[in-house]
Amino acid sequence: MRAEAAREVDNLEVEGLPSGSRRVWLWGAAAVLTAVLIGGAGFVAGRSAMAATTDPGSDADPLVSKSYVDQYTQLQVISLKSGQTLTAEAGTEIILRSGEAHAVETGGFGLSDVTGAADLRNGGRIPANHLLLVPRSDGRGVAADSDVYLMVRGVFTVKGP
Repeated sequence: MRAEAAREVDNLEVEGLPSGSRRVWLWGAAAVLTAVLIGGAGFVAGRSAMAATTDPGSDADPLVSKSYVDQYTQLQVISLKSGQTLTAEAGTEIILRSGEAHAVETGGFGLSDVTGAADLRNGGRIPANHLLLVPRSDGRGVAADSDVYLMVRGVFTVKGP
């Protein structure tokens, strides 16, 4: 059987090669093909193993921490008693759900009333259900004139009685 295969190889014509080099050329081509296949299989196996050990977003490799998600992405319902003040950091979103409150600012342009397309200056009455955005971390926030409920997303502190 080997002798027949060898004769068939000798009978193959490879353009530009003398008849004695045909066998060497075929073995070289087979070696290159084998190397490519083994290298490709190793690459695929390596990628699969890496994907199995580092699952992005899992408890072992979180994309972000749970505390970050809780603090920056979830709306919190906050109640303030009359006289208390909520001071917020830059990027904090505030919605007054019930009660009476006014804006607190320290010399800037106040709170951005996104719903009303206006700036609420120091002492300005906050309309219910308007989305407010705190542009800077410089003491801006909301002071409760009565007991209020706010929805807040972001970093803030509550002060007062």
